[in-house]
Amino acid sequence: MSAEKISQRVYCESRFICVRRQVREVKIGSVTIGGKQPIAVQSMTTTPTLDVAATLQQSIALAEAGCQIVRITAQNLKAAEALGPIRKQFSAAGFSNIPLVADIHFLPQAAMEAAKHVEKVRINPGNYADKKKFQIREYSDNQYEEELERLHEAFSPIVLRCRENGRAMRIGTNHGSLSDRIMNRYGDTPLGMVESALEFIRIAESHQFRDIVISMKASNPKVMIQAYRLMAARMDEVGMAYPLHLGVTEAGDGDDARIKSAIGIGSLLYDGLGDTIRVSLTEDPVTEIPVAISLARKAEKLWQTEPARKLPDPLNPFIFERRPIGEQFVGKKIRISPLDAPTVITQLPKVEIERWQKGDFNSLPGWQKQLKDARIEGLLIRTDELEGIAENLPLIRSYLNTHTAFRVWDIGTPDFAWDKYDGWHELLCPGDMLLARCEVEKHFQTLQTLNRWAHSQNVLTALDADPQLLADHGNNHLSALDGIAIFTLSKNTNAAVHPVGNWRQLNEVLEVLSQKKPVWIRNTAELQAAPEHPGFGDQLLESSILSGSLLADGIGDFISIECVEDPVLSTNLAYNILQGARARVVKTEYVACPSCGRTLFDLQTTTQKIRTATGHLKGITIAVMGCIVNGPGEMADADFGYVGGAPGKINLYVGKECVQFHIPAEKAVDALIALIRQYGKWQEPPVES
Repeated sequence: MSAEKISQRVYCESRFICVRRQVREVKIGSVTIGGKQPIAVQSMTTTPTLDVAATLQQSIALAEAGCQIVRITAQNLKAAEALGPIRKQFSAAGFSNIPLVADIHFLPQAAMEAAKHVEKVRINPGNYADKKKFQIREYSDNQYEEELERLHEAFSPIVLRCRENGRAMRIGTNHGSLSDRIMNRYGDTPLGMVESALEFIRIAESHQFRDIVISMKASNPKVMIQAYRLMAARMDEVGMAYPLHLGVTEAGDGDDARIKSAIGIGSLLYDGLGDTIRVSLTEDPVTEIPVAISLARKAEKLWQTEPARKLPDPLNPFIFERRPIGEQFVGKKIRISPLDAPTVITQLPKVEIERWQKGDFNSLPGWQKQLKDARIEGLLIRTDELEGIAENLPLIRSYLNTHTAFRVWDIGTPDFAWDKYDGWHELLCPGDMLLARCEVEKHFQTLQTLNRWAHSQNVLTALDADPQLLADHGNNHLSALDGIAIFTLSKNTNAAVHPVGNWRQLNEVLEVLSQKKPVWIRNTAELQAAPEHPGFGDQLLESSILSGSLLADGIGDFISIECVEDPVLSTNLAYNILQGARARVVKTEYVACPSCGRTLFDLQTTTQKIRTATGHLKGITIAVMGCIVNGPGEMADADFGYVGGAPGKINLYVGKECVQFHIPAEKAVDALIALIRQYGKWQEPPVES
């Protein structure tokens, strides 16, 4: 199917207003998802399922933390049978209202047994009665139909069992485990993920079974977002309305995993998609619950139920393409081109300016090290905070010019009230940037004067824009806008539109005005859509949703995290968001599964050990997978893979190919390092001075 035809599809009610997608309700025991029900939060146990006591204890801990649906792996018939006593004891402990889900891969007989005991069965289309051997084969239409008939025969028994027992089903496609049949016809693509799920849905519907939930998970948030969007659009086209289970699989641990999850899950929730969510962390599963609850509550605060007019997208939301910008070069400090990865800008903290106002410059040496260690590329300075330090301007100029690539001077509205800033303009250096706000039409005239002055000083100008003001008056002031190098927003200028939608409106207006200029994504406190509580954790989620949504759309050439005061924290968060959105590689990328009862080694400890040994290898991706279920597929984007092959044994991969089998776990990390060396990707870690 052509990219043009795909791009004409519409996947949500509005790209600017949070309107919840209307879907059918599906009952999972006593929990109903979809319809007008709140978002249901779920997680998965990591204990061996045959250890009934340990699995029961972890299920109780999850329920007490706020988990509303608990998933347990059933990797074989014995594990599926163990779900019986787990369900009985879980109910006896007072949790009969919390449904259990059996996670099934490969074995239809395990699914048939599990459906006797739990309220929902998860089926992965890529490896349920299907083949995954990475075989290249051209299927004729007749051969493909024969494969579908075989699939119908293999899948129908579990559909009928679920219908008879009143069980729900999740048809959960994974980017890493598409069948050879799908891979050969559609490739390893979001479209392939969607078509794989639709094949199974059609079989279920042929038996009048519709208690179905759909998921389209991937470890790459951009692929995950595109797949869910396309699934929603395709369901609309064929008259389906099934609830969506959202999640970024193999996200890893720590801040990186939370960032990836917020980018993928949050972006879709703001589009009105998603009815139940799971945040996958390579940590104790209880830690997943507060993150998921926070993401759910943020979306529910913004969701509206009134239908909105569906609008075509200025960008193709199903296939990632970077927003095109013109080739520009000004001075020697800032390079702006379509090929450049986004640049990070850091806000100068108010506490530092307060020290300068008191004549205290003792912090400068420490700041010098901070700027170097945090890799600060550009520094944002509010000129209205520089009053009272005129006598120290030469010292500050020398310091700033030495330790940052370029400065961005926020001058407010372009009214040329130079005097009140106490000579701040003496700090300007060629290649710096002036940031002005345009709030009323009269500012366009002074903006044109500002552009001329800035050009004479070899200085760039950026515009903090109001999309509606640009839409209403931009055509009348194109000469002023043509002098602008960068466009940005610092606050939500339309209360009826969520912040991501505000940026999308800006993008549309720039397209209409033929302003193919770079866009600077600013994460300010005023742009936080639905803050849950103060603190870095919430700012991380808010910034990841806003920035990640835009970066996944191909929008964004600069980024700043201004809602975080600490410059090191804010700069690192900006870099981590760029890495999580696959917009810029700044460090080693890890794809790590969250563990479950199938895991064949201590995943959390091993992941940390691998991270410690390889964290300095910028530009390579390492996958750490507990078992083979999604391993080779999810490692499609990875350079190297560390996969549980048997109890206490590790298999090592290069890409999708297993190159070493059954290495003792205690020697496997060293073997991984040797493998990286063998392929010329190893670098010695830097020596601390």
